[in-house]
Amino acid sequence: MSFFDILQEQTRTEREYLLAAPIFAEVLAGRIGLGSYLAFLGQAYHHVKHTVPLLMACGARLPERLEWLREAIAEYIEEEYGHQEWILNDIRACGGDPEAVRHAIPNLPTELMVSYVYDRIARSNPVSFFGMVNVLEGTSIALATQAAAIIQDSLQLPAQAFSYLTSHGSLDISHVEFFKTLMNRLDDAHDQAAVIHTARVVYRLYGDMFRSLPLAEEARHATV
Repeated sequence: MSFFDILQEQTRTEREYLLAAPIFAEVLAGRIGLGSYLAFLGQAYHHVKHTVPLLMACGARLPERLEWLREAIAEYIEEEYGHQEWILNDIRACGGDPEAVRHAIPNLPTELMVSYVYDRIARSNPVSFFGMVNVLEGTSIALATQAAAIIQDSLQLPAQAFSYLTSHGSLDISHVEFFKTLMNRLDDAHDQAAVIHTARVVYRLYGDMFRSLPLAEEARHATV
């Protein structure tokens, strides 16, 4: 079995915890409110803005034996740079206040997730970062495009309000294939264990981030 497949198998329980967050059932049923979608975008901004800094931190700490992985990180940086601004544009297209989001304090699970990955890179194994990549890219492929279509139909929002979700959904399949290739080349047992452990924790924290979002009834009068 390839390491990518092992990674999926050994994080199954944590992935199910994430997908069991009540907000997903609301989205699939077409019950999500504008406040819930804006709340999601706000939290997305506060972790996506760390993607490039985390990539840089990881690349700087990789050992020479993983130079091939540092090259891949350079590609990731070029691909991911500036995506947090897409989210602010989506918020603006929804009628929200992007500057209020930019200066807001993220929900605790979001803050903890980002802090945890920085810590794993600095104090444990920099390859740990790819556990987070597994969670975020895998979840996006599974849900983003479908969710965008349902939310747009339910809330009658313009296409300009979904640049983040649509760019990280089915159109992002090539990124997952690239990630799979990288993980299957990772042959050190300690590196593999670091990725699996980090993915398990990030699934939990990302799941808690989704659980921190207001449901439709709670979000009815919410503002960003």
